Amino acid sequence: MKTLLVVFHSMTDGTRQMAEALVAGAQQETGVSTRLLRAPEATPDDVIDAQGYVFATPENLAAISGVMKDFFDRCYYPALDRINGRPYASLICAGSDGSNAARQIARIATGWRLKPVAEPLIVCTRAQTPDEILAPKAIAAGDLVRCHDLGAQLATGIALGIY
Repeated sequence: MKTLLVVFHSMTDGTRQMAEALVAGAQQETGVSTRLLRAPEATPDDVIDAQGYVFATPENLAAISGVMKDFFDRCYYPALDRINGRPYASLICAGSDGSNAARQIARIATGWRLKPVAEPLIVCTRAQTPDEILAPKAIAAGDLVRCHDLGAQLATGIALGIY
């Protein structure tokens, strides 16, 4: 069975909610299994064994989180040239913009020779003060539906061999 690997990091639960909604959508496709892993737990073997990917991160200081960076640092070279052409998408839980974090993931994925199959899904929480930034997040229902639908799209494309 083909596998969609979802690797995420979340300090305030926003990114976790997005990733879980995506997985719920992907699980509607019977031809694909999903693996939801926290970034510190994901290994190069997890990356190599999957047929598609979602990378989900908060935007921290206009960048991917350090924990996601660590995941890419640990897995990049062991997976290089072993996952070429596989599909990926990204989820960003941003306080303001999220575009630089999305660009960072795209650059890493380009180095891995992955194929983007959706625009980065960025949810902006508008958290700007220290208290707002550090507070637990509640992602709006409409944004969770967008994540769910992306998961269904990815899993269907992987199952059908479109990607």
